[in-house]
Amino acid sequence: MTASLSEVFAADGPLAAGVPGYRLRSQQLAMAEHIAAAMADNRVLVAEAGTGTGKTYAYLVPAMLSGGKVIVSTGTRNLQDQLFARDIPTIRKILKSPIRIALLKGRANYLCHYHLARSLADGRFLSREDAGYAQRIARFAKKTLTGDKAECADVPETASVWAMVTSTRDNCLGQDCPNHKECFVLAARRDALAADLVVVNHHLFFADVMLRDEGTAELLPACNAVIFDEAHQLPEVASLFFGDSVSSAQLLELARDTRLEGVASARDCLDLPGLCDQLEKATRELRLTLPLEPARYALLQIEARPGFAGALATVIGDLQALAALLQTQAQRGEGLENCWRRAGELLARLQSWQSGASADFVRWGETFSHSLQLNATPLVIAEIMQKQMSGHPRAWIFTSATLAVQEDFAHYCSEMGLAEACSARWESPFDYPRQALLYAPRNLPDPNSRDYAEAVVAAAFPVLQASGGRAFFLCTSLRAMRRTHELLSEQLQRAGLDLPLLLQGERSKNELLERFRRLGNAILIGSQSFWEGVDVRGDALSLVVIDKLPFAPPDDPVLSARIERLRGEGRNAFMEYQLPRAVINVKQGAGRLIRDETDRGVLMICDPRLIGKPYGKRIWRSLPPMKRTRELAEAVAFFAPEAAP
Repeated sequence: MTASLSEVFAADGPLAAGVPGYRLRSQQLAMAEHIAAAMADNRVLVAEAGTGTGKTYAYLVPAMLSGGKVIVSTGTRNLQDQLFARDIPTIRKILKSPIRIALLKGRANYLCHYHLARSLADGRFLSREDAGYAQRIARFAKKTLTGDKAECADVPETASVWAMVTSTRDNCLGQDCPNHKECFVLAARRDALAADLVVVNHHLFFADVMLRDEGTAELLPACNAVIFDEAHQLPEVASLFFGDSVSSAQLLELARDTRLEGVASARDCLDLPGLCDQLEKATRELRLTLPLEPARYALLQIEARPGFAGALATVIGDLQALAALLQTQAQRGEGLENCWRRAGELLARLQSWQSGASADFVRWGETFSHSLQLNATPLVIAEIMQKQMSGHPRAWIFTSATLAVQEDFAHYCSEMGLAEACSARWESPFDYPRQALLYAPRNLPDPNSRDYAEAVVAAAFPVLQASGGRAFFLCTSLRAMRRTHELLSEQLQRAGLDLPLLLQGERSKNELLERFRRLGNAILIGSQSFWEGVDVRGDALSLVVIDKLPFAPPDDPVLSARIERLRGEGRNAFMEYQLPRAVINVKQGAGRLIRDETDRGVLMICDPRLIGKPYGKRIWRSLPPMKRTRELAEAVAFFAPEAAP
């Protein structure tokens, strides 16, 4: 290393000179030293660092000084962009480091020349708005160097037209593509292979590197260390990618692409359009065997739906017929050959799901507004993860603000198969006893009672009045979120209080957060997506209300199958699996409150089980060392002007 870590992080070192407001934190330096040691010895390290430790710099500095190739994987695209655009360039400049960096996203983020040209030629857009967007994208394609859709400011990232002008693993033509040489995805991958530090996200890491699905398998062998930030998300992401799924959207996309390729290369094959129509019709009918609202369904629930088994059999039959015809036409064009390959893969996955060959996987379904996805998810990922991590020696770093339950990493390490891992944790440098108060109100009913939302809003309202809004109201379900919004609207009206009420889903997450910060006295009511990865510093957020302890619903098909498996092994599923997950989620929600040294606020956890159940102690003892109270008067007094230091 060109400079020692203690020199870099010193109060008068290069970070202090280059980062406004920098101060030496002993926790940050200790974490950086642990990570550097793990990287030097090719070890596995699980590291929890409380909010405010500065864990991003604690892993980036040793990564840049290590002299090896490092992959940094994040839980969200937002953090991925922040690292690449802000944090890494800052540290590289401060350290005067010559390292090459690259940002790699999933292929759906990059414009595809081939599919853009096809869609413009076909002209069948879902709306006039999409047709207009397509023209803007065509102009963007002529000037962009990266093809990253995030850079196309004229077209929203959520616009449906993007699906028609980007590629998927299914419909990419690979080396047979006429635009192969100018492909943005391949350019991004070439940059990643040549870089010393590559920033990806967890979904891409598992899809590409672990499962060798998209041709980036060469990234991992050359790499000396993998650092997972927001590592608490990994068990869920890994389960998703170590499993298998097939969706009605993929089948409809296959039918659409086959029709287009048929027009281009096999106009005389008169049966092709008819078989595409049949597959489309059968797929839409399969989707309609389940209710339209988004939900998750266990296998027994799906099989009990009238018409489901017959509709699935029809889809499989129509797909077989289409695959057989495509086999006879495949040599007439790269596009048709690709459609034939896709039809075969989708058919194999559907038949595998239908037969349910493996007892180690749980089969279930999920409905979205316009599609149905059939999933097979592994019940245990530890062995698969161990297998993927074996082989070439390298360091594996797992870090987050929330991995331990009462200083114990056993749950996380067991689930992820990290039996040989070293672990370390550092408390937040914030002064929680002075900056924050944990309030657990008295006399709330059982969380399953009918009028629970009413009781929560009634208990929270005096605290909301005292704080003058400036609050996150975190709910454990969308239904509770909507009911809370209704009740709070009525309460505010009755009290004549003009506090802005923001609701998750009304606008994009980023727009809502921007508005929340700007207003300065708003109440934002959110569900799962606001429990983590949200950073509001200063006075705009001074109260976080949690309606219930966030236990996953026991009827969730994957959770219930895992519970059954643990019980079958004679283990306590609640203490070993459900409770640790709830603790990590509570820690995430609580982490929204205090974001820097000057923040002050109240964390209100309404669920009476926090105090009334023996396991509640494990939850609140895992939280930062805030002062605690059950008295409403103390919570209200916290916001009095004279209470502020």
